[in-house]
Amino acid sequence: MKGRLGKLVMPIFIETALVMLLGVVDTVMLSQHSDNSVAAVGVVNQIVNLAVLVFQVISFGTTVLCSQYLGAGLKERMVQATGVAIALNAVSGMIISACLYFGCTAILKMMGLRPELLSEGVSYMHIVGAFAFFQAISLAISASLRSAGKVKYPMMVTVVVNVLNIIGNYTLIFGKFGMPALGVEGAAISTSIARGVSMVLLFIILFRKHIPSFPARLFRPFPWIELKNLLKIGLPAAGEEISYSGSQVVITFFINMLGNEALITRTYCWNMAFIVCVFSIAMGQGGAILIGHLVGEKRIKTAYILGCYTRHTAIKTAATFSVVLALFGGKILSWLTDNPNIVGLGIIIMWVQVALEIGRAINIWATQALRATGDVNFQFYVGITVQWLVSVVLSYLLGIHWGLGLIAMWASFALDENIRGLIFIFRWKSMKWATKSFVK
Repeated sequence: MKGRLGKLVMPIFIETALVMLLGVVDTVMLSQHSDNSVAAVGVVNQIVNLAVLVFQVISFGTTVLCSQYLGAGLKERMVQATGVAIALNAVSGMIISACLYFGCTAILKMMGLRPELLSEGVSYMHIVGAFAFFQAISLAISASLRSAGKVKYPMMVTVVVNVLNIIGNYTLIFGKFGMPALGVEGAAISTSIARGVSMVLLFIILFRKHIPSFPARLFRPFPWIELKNLLKIGLPAAGEEISYSGSQVVITFFINMLGNEALITRTYCWNMAFIVCVFSIAMGQGGAILIGHLVGEKRIKTAYILGCYTRHTAIKTAATFSVVLALFGGKILSWLTDNPNIVGLGIIIMWVQVALEIGRAINIWATQALRATGDVNFQFYVGITVQWLVSVVLSYLLGIHWGLGLIAMWASFALDENIRGLIFIFRWKSMKWATKSFVK
């Protein structure tokens, strides 16, 4: 089982890292353009990431249902779930894209983005938001491929897409190869094209390697039970993720009150920590796929043992990576900016990040593992309660009301992650998830 887990985790790690790298590449390349561009794009990405979580309502459900159906040998129900997921994400993606495009100026003003950053923020959000539906469809396809253990294909697509994005950014941000220097707008165009290519390639792979066709007989009458199950899993799962991202949007608003230096520091540090977070996500998703298969096969004890193993591995790896990152944080920050205030503040924050990443590793593992068993509501209630009371309220009191600044706010983020992590460990040990399967 450990061997199967390793074969899943590494491709998922590479794919997830490269997906997140799309945003990080924009940040790094724009840092050579101006710090203000970095700050503007950082705020926009908070909004876009919150919108993308709406698409994950269906994608979360797709992974869980398809994993359990494949474990139980119910291949036609897997095809039904995948077809419904792609159709719903296409529709919701179009709606969200329209909202982001037409409402970008109003949204960014509500976020309190300063006038000197607003024009660049609008330029970036206009383009990235308008084509957000590319990501919606890609998420549904990737979820189905992963549930079948076909994790190398999304990884290969993401490698191609990142190469295209880097070339596009270099060409359009700085005006190379005879193209105009578009700055923030160039980064947005490059990222959107890369995501469109990703969607097309994933469709080709889906039909050639996973599901050759979607027979009409499987959708007449419409499989309402699959839609119901997708939403039953997806709504609480996405609700927890939306709550988290929503809390980050509010926190970004608070950090914006501290000034541009604090906002820029937050953007740099958050992007630097992504490599630690990515491994936790990969371990959680790889473990969740196998746990879903085991639950479909009614092998509950094996699923429990595998869950404990993935948790321990995620914690040890997160602790190691985050300490290494903290040791070299000052050097990395000095490459990104020549502002000594940002570098000094960032160095301290990266040490606080060590405690944060340990708690986040547990939370990522737990939400994926519990969701794979069909236990989808518990983490939503815990998340929405603790995130807002600890991360949001406490960060405001410490950072803004009592004037302790960004470091104190970061400490409240770490406390939030670790409180939720301890609660989820007790939930897994309780075995209350063992009766939640969708395969009866």
